[in-house]
Order: sequence, then structure tokens, then C-alpha cells
Amino acid sequence: MESNKFDILNHKIAESKLGGGEKRIATQHAKKKLTARERIEYFFDEGSFEEIGAFVTHRTKDFGMDKEHYLGDGVITGYGTVNGRLVYAFAQDFTVFGGALSETHAEKICKVMDMALKVGAPMIGLNDSGGARIQEGVRSLGGYADIFFRNVQASGVIPQISAIMGPCAGGAVYSPAMTDFTMMVENTSYMFVTGPNVVKTVTNEEVTSEELGGASTHSTKSGVAHTTSANDVECLEDVKRLLSYIPQNNTETVEDLPYELGEELREQLNNIVPDNPNKPYDMHEVVNAIIDEETFFEIHKNYAENIIVGFARIGGKSVGVVANNPMFLAGCLDVNSSIKAARFTRFCDAFNIPLLVLVDVPGFLPGTDQEWNGIIVHGAKLLYALSEATVPKVTVITRKAYGGAYDVMNSKHIGADMNFAWPGAEIAVMGAKGASEIIFKKEIAEAADPAAKLLEKEAEYAEKFANPYRAAQRGFIDEVIFPQDTRRKLIKAFKMLENKVVDTPKRKHGNIPL
Repeated sequence: MESNKFDILNHKIAESKLGGGEKRIATQHAKKKLTARERIEYFFDEGSFEEIGAFVTHRTKDFGMDKEHYLGDGVITGYGTVNGRLVYAFAQDFTVFGGALSETHAEKICKVMDMALKVGAPMIGLNDSGGARIQEGVRSLGGYADIFFRNVQASGVIPQISAIMGPCAGGAVYSPAMTDFTMMVENTSYMFVTGPNVVKTVTNEEVTSEELGGASTHSTKSGVAHTTSANDVECLEDVKRLLSYIPQNNTETVEDLPYELGEELREQLNNIVPDNPNKPYDMHEVVNAIIDEETFFEIHKNYAENIIVGFARIGGKSVGVVANNPMFLAGCLDVNSSIKAARFTRFCDAFNIPLLVLVDVPGFLPGTDQEWNGIIVHGAKLLYALSEATVPKVTVITRKAYGGAYDVMNSKHIGADMNFAWPGAEIAVMGAKGASEIIFKKEIAEAADPAAKLLEKEAEYAEKFANPYRAAQRGFIDEVIFPQDTRRKLIKAFKMLENKVVDTPKRKHGNIPL
């Protein structure tokens, strides 16, 4: 009798592992996609995953659904370890009703989200779903809302990462949008609120799923995707790598890697910034010379490229990097770059990750396009985020820091802890030419040779103001340093600041200019 009971259990376990069956598994493989179970097995440390709710089935009787049941109901949920750390996850199974979300499917996801929040561990969603299960009507919509609510409750408490590994349409896109990072797989995943058919009906636009909401679209045009990967395996590796830079929850810090201070000079930094102040250079070179070798994990790499954000290690410590990039739009701040950097800054602050800000910014991008798209309010998001952040904040001005953008880019005035400047830094209200044209307007107009007079006054202004020493005299810059010493200064500054505590005013929450 006992063996019969065991046989039944073994049969059910085998059935649950098959998902929608061999034929549908083969279809998933034909699309160059792993199945939900293969993704789980690859993602977690070998043998560590414990499944929860493997025998759950839907409760729908309409439209012939009472004759079609699959154990697990289209989603695998549970917990395990990733590189030895506890992590919770769900993986939607496209072989079961196209991964469509039902009431019970949602209940399974909510259960592990609740557990992750109670225990204080990251929550990972491997999304591959056609959206709400239509046969269930409002119950599936309610299931989505239950998940959305939990996303908000968990925000800033535990890290939440969404990997989009197939279709993600309609209500399904809002949960990833509220998580901390959204990672997409090229050519096999897409996200949109309304699909190509609805778009054609409503606006008469002809567009493919890939053009409308593919990985390339969302990583370059919309900024919805933080990273993209060539295939499922690379995507899962990227999630693992991202986890290595972030803590378990908001009460913990990231574990330092062993590091001993040695010969930290980086002489190549002395020659990166061109003599011509208008000539661009790639700030990635500065980043890579400052950080521990090959530790930079860039976020939003192909979106708003005038600002660089990402995680790195400096002297073994995990830090968030925000850096203007003069290679694009001269490093100006615009709508997209301000939003990109503000969002990243707030994540780092929520999870106790120190911030390094590298500054070469001539100002905010001028023009009707920027003004009409709300650069005032969007630029204020970055100002708000850096002002609000209480983690250790260190700034290095490599070249230009002009106007309001000087204030915004983690200046001393908005709470930066240590502010360094290279000797060629230009800290002023505006560039020497523009300033001279205003200050010496009358003198230049009355001169025998106005052009020569402008050049003379430009040089005079530059000598007085286009340097870091006025700001250093006021204490707005803590130290003017040789570029080659930057890495050593940063390692020591972040070490010094590791026990920083800030008492903030009691309030429910601020009102960031959204």
C-alpha cells in the first residue's frame, strides 16, 4: 500500500516537471528558448532549489477549462541559493497556456513574494507569458493587481529583478516596470501594453512585435530595459552578476571582497582629458582606470549615453557609478539622462550602495525639444535623488562643471561627502566665452577690434574662474588632486565613510518631481 502512495507521488512529481508536455517543450527549444524549469536549474546553485506549489492547478470551469489541467498552473515558484545567497524566484512556463496568468498562478507568485519580503532576500521574476488568462476574466486581472501591490510594498526593501525571456504583454509589463531592474533577451523577448494588432486597429500603424517592444527598442529608445543579452543563458548570468553588487535587503550592505591597499597610481589618467576643452573623450576610460579591474557592470548602456551609470568595485567595495560622458551631447544633462541617473541613484541609496559621481558637464541641453519635454522637472529628479541620498557620496570633477549642472552633479552643497577636482577642472557659472560676452559686452563693443578684445577678456576670465581653485578656497572642493592619484584617494575616502550615518527629518515620504 505504501509503495502505491509513493508511486502516486512520483507520478505527480514527474507530471509537474513536464509542464505542457514534450511537444510544447520542443516548440520552446525550437525558438532557441530554455523552458522555465531549465532556467531555474541553470540559475540556482546545483541542487539548492526548493519548489513551492508544484501541484497547484487552476479552478476555472468555463470554456472547457475543466478538462485541461496542468500541475503547477504555468509557473514554477520557490527558493534556493545563487552563489551561496538565498534568493526567491518565479519562472513562468510558456508551455502551459502560453504562460498566461490565472488566479492560482498569481497566488503562487504572491506567496513567494511574501516570503521574500518576510525573510529579506532578493526576488527574481523570469517572465515568459502571453498576459492575463482570458478565460478567467477579472480574476486574472485581480491576480495581476495582487502582484503589483506586492511589488510596491517590496520596493526599496528587497531587490527585485525582472528577466523578460519571452512575450510580456498587457498587464504583465507593469510588474517588471515596478521592479528595480528589467533585463531582456534579444530577438526572443518583447514588452508592450498593446500588441501590434491593436496598434494597427487603433492607429493604423504597421509594426512588428520586435519593432514595437523588442529588446533593442527598449534598450535604446524607451529605456525600459536596463540590460540586454544574446540568449537565455547570458541573461541568467547577467542576473547573477548584478546580484553580486547588491545586498540581500535594505538593512544590509554588500559584502566587501578582500583587498589590500597597494601601488594605486594610474598614470594613464594624467593624459585622458584633452588640452582642448571642447574636444571629447570617453569617460569609460576614466571609470575603468579608477575601479578594480574588469568589475564595471554598466546599466542602460545604450540609452541616454551622455551619462554612464553602473556598478563596480573599488578596493573590493561595491559602488554605484554616475558619470557624465563628453562623447555624447558633450556630456550635457537632458531629459533621458537625468531620469536614468536619478533612478539609478535612488536604487543605490535604498540599498546602501555608496555613490561615485564623475563630473564633466557643460550644463543642461538647451532647445525647444528639451524645454517642451519638461527638462525643468526631469532635471530636478536627479537633483532630488542626489540630495535625498544618504549613502557615502564622493565626487570627482575631471573637467567642466558649469552652471546649475555643477549643483546637480553631487556638489558639496547638496550633501556630497568628499569632492575632488583635477587641476584642469573648470568650475564656473558658464564657459569663458559666454561669460565674457555678458560681463564685458560694452567694453568689447567699444573696442577697435571687438574680436581681439573678446579673446583677451576670455583669457582673463578663464584664468580667474575656469579652474578649481576658487571653489577650493571656499571649501566647495575638498582637494585638488593629480589625476593619477584618483583611485588611491577614492579607496581611502570610501573606507573612511563606511560608517556614515545621517539623521533625516521624520516624514512619510518626499514628493519627488515625477
